[in-house]
Amino acid sequence: MMKKLLVLSLAISAGAAFAEPDMEKYNKSCSVCHTTGAANAPKTGDAAAWEPRLAKGMDVLVQSVNNGMNAMPPKGMCFNCTDEDYKAMIEYMAKPAE
Repeated sequence: MMKKLLVLSLAISAGAAFAEPDMEKYNKSCSVCHTTGAANAPKTGDAAAWEPRLAKGMDVLVQSVNNGMNAMPPKGMCFNCTDEDYKAMIEYMAKPAE
């Protein structure tokens, strides 16, 4: 598990080619809480805050988005997002700030 995390961290920090998120969807839904950290949401670009979440695996994170978690409502208020959209947005938010 730690090896996977290390590889993912290295790939993210090396600027690996992840799918770019639909920024319109991100700005209308995710950014509301993930820019400010409202309701304890991990901030976009805060790799340390995202690390324990990423350790759970992308499928678990996407399931959490679909079902809602803590203060995050189901689908993160992005009702036209696909699982692929969520994956791209999670990868974007977890990427260390430059």
